[in-house]
Amino acid sequence: MKIEQIYTGCLAQGAYYIESEGEAVVIDPLREVRPYIQKAESNNARIKYVFETHFHADFVSGHLDLAKQTGAAIVYGPTAQPGFEAHIAKDGEELKVGKITFKVLHTPGHTMESTCFLLKDETGKDVAIFTGDTLFIGDVGRPDLAQKVKADLTQEKLASYMYDSLHNKIMPLADDVIVYPAHGAGSACGKNMSKETSDTLGHQKATNYALQPMPKEEFIKQLLTGLTAPPQYFPLNVLMNIQGYDSIDEVIKRGTQGLTADAFETAANETGALILDTRNAEVFAQGFIPNSINIGIDGSFAPWVGAMIPDLSQEILLVTDEGREEEVVTRLARVGYDHSIGYLKGGYNAWKESGKESDSIQRVSADEFAEAQTNGRINILDVRKKSEYDSEHIVDAENAPLDYINESMLLIDKNKTYYVHCAGGYRSMIFASTLKARGYENLIDVRGGMKAIKDSGKFKLTDYVCPTTML
Repeated sequence: MKIEQIYTGCLAQGAYYIESEGEAVVIDPLREVRPYIQKAESNNARIKYVFETHFHADFVSGHLDLAKQTGAAIVYGPTAQPGFEAHIAKDGEELKVGKITFKVLHTPGHTMESTCFLLKDETGKDVAIFTGDTLFIGDVGRPDLAQKVKADLTQEKLASYMYDSLHNKIMPLADDVIVYPAHGAGSACGKNMSKETSDTLGHQKATNYALQPMPKEEFIKQLLTGLTAPPQYFPLNVLMNIQGYDSIDEVIKRGTQGLTADAFETAANETGALILDTRNAEVFAQGFIPNSINIGIDGSFAPWVGAMIPDLSQEILLVTDEGREEEVVTRLARVGYDHSIGYLKGGYNAWKESGKESDSIQRVSADEFAEAQTNGRINILDVRKKSEYDSEHIVDAENAPLDYINESMLLIDKNKTYYVHCAGGYRSMIFASTLKARGYENLIDVRGGMKAIKDSGKFKLTDYVCPTTML
């Protein structure tokens, strides 16, 4: 028996390849399925099943392409109603893969169809449980996403189901069972996930707040406390996973058409496509095509694309580092952005060499930022999340979270100059470039963000103080 976790950091997502005696199963695959197929081929194995723990919200799964290319059966748990052929397993049903067995455990709570797959070895011993978004390391799945698709599934109702699923299906299992979840820290599918990507169930029973002894009412209260609004693209990804989508091969072919500077400019003018520049923020700031939005590929790319581009059908033109075009198109497709229509051949240098108009964004170091503050009162925008701002921020800085950029831009007077920072410089350039494209010219980005600001030792910071209750 072979168990392999295939973890993708930018999505904080774990897919799984499990093999026994020439047969294999893939659990919660990403959109690009070739790596799973190659893995099976190299081991002379056949992919028999594709297990889906639920209809994912934070990424588009590769179940359809993988099933089509391998002949594997797609398996969902009870109540799932996909718009394509799939095996809807019964609660408690067992599926054989070589000499091992997977038992289906229906665990509604994150969604109604959420299902865990309990792996038993050839002797029948419980070895591991693949929990999807039901149980994470340090957390459990948030219960407020399904209502974005079906209104009568309130978060309170789903939280109640989650309590029952945990206590009736998962916690009775042996302590030495290994927990393999679908996500780790950084995913928006939970609120308190660990950086660890697997653990024993026994350790989780001892340390996970959601598995501690408590009445159902208290569990519901704890689970719902501190939830922030999910990314706007989540329900759209759910629908793609339910209804189906274009083959990843077609998406890549469409998006990796190389365009000359003239053809790129014509396409931008004629289609209304968004120009997405995925280069490093430092490089981007020095020169870019007017109205470009910068979301660097070497960061939390896919989630921020999902947060910043509301329409999955939006046509996108790409400016990338040379040789990374297919990577960018693939990573866009992971979260449902299938309408890339080409990239600038030769990159930004080709645009510059053509003599076409360019733009730039001013960046300053933390020391230069401090000098500006010393010379007089300045306007400071901290674009980190409210929780980050609350924990520590520059005195007199305003919080303008990137997550809520449409509301945050209301804080800005176009006639004033603002210094913009985040934690490390990635989000602040997304913010500055987005507003620049909307006509905000007076934004100065602080290089290195809060880390550089703190390292400089030149700023007065305020710590969060928990308010006391007046008796």
